[in-house]
Amino acid sequence: MSLSFPAPEEIARLTARMLLEIKAVDFNADTPFTYASGLKGPTYVDCRRIVSFPRVRSTLMDFLAATVMRDAGFEAFDNVAGGETAGIPFAAMVAERLGLPMTYVRKKPKGYGRNARIEGVMTEGQRVLLVEDLTTDGGSKLSFVDAIRDTGATCGHTAVIFYYGIFAETTQRLADHGVTLHHLCTWWDVLAEARAQAAFDQQTLAEVEAFLTDPRAWQAANA
Repeated sequence: MSLSFPAPEEIARLTARMLLEIKAVDFNADTPFTYASGLKGPTYVDCRRIVSFPRVRSTLMDFLAATVMRDAGFEAFDNVAGGETAGIPFAAMVAERLGLPMTYVRKKPKGYGRNARIEGVMTEGQRVLLVEDLTTDGGSKLSFVDAIRDTGATCGHTAVIFYYGIFAETTQRLADHGVTLHHLCTWWDVLAEARAQAAFDQQTLAEVEAFLTDPRAWQAANA
């Protein structure tokens, strides 16, 4: 892979542009989306769509590998683990670019056989990079990290394509667990690109900005 890549700000803009182009992003203030937490919001991102667009997929995986090497180091990892399920294909592609073994982490033990949470070969002392599609508040990452550490490996970094970037506690929550977050873009990057493209009407964009500025207040008002 080439080691000549745009600055982080340009990677963020281009990532946002690609997500909009493949319709992985939707804004709807009239009929808010319900998230896994049960709370609502006018924004939705579906990073799983990326795997169906080869040029976008390849570029974003190049960006993710480059971001990890730029921020964490060129020889910082021995293994790349994907979180079940959305993180698995992205972990495989990043591992290929970094020339590293790939594993994946189940959300819970499979309940039979070895009752394992780690699939593939992960050994004691390996430095593992956890790859997922996105993170909201960082909560799901902690369970995956703990499963990796239970093998005797270490996990101090997680890399995602998309980070919500609107919940102030996220990076601190991960940091308190000894994990550094690497990402390509946030909702703020997507909003800026959506405005530049006039991808949505101004009223919708204004409502999205209100949500991003104070998501808890917006959710309380739209419960």
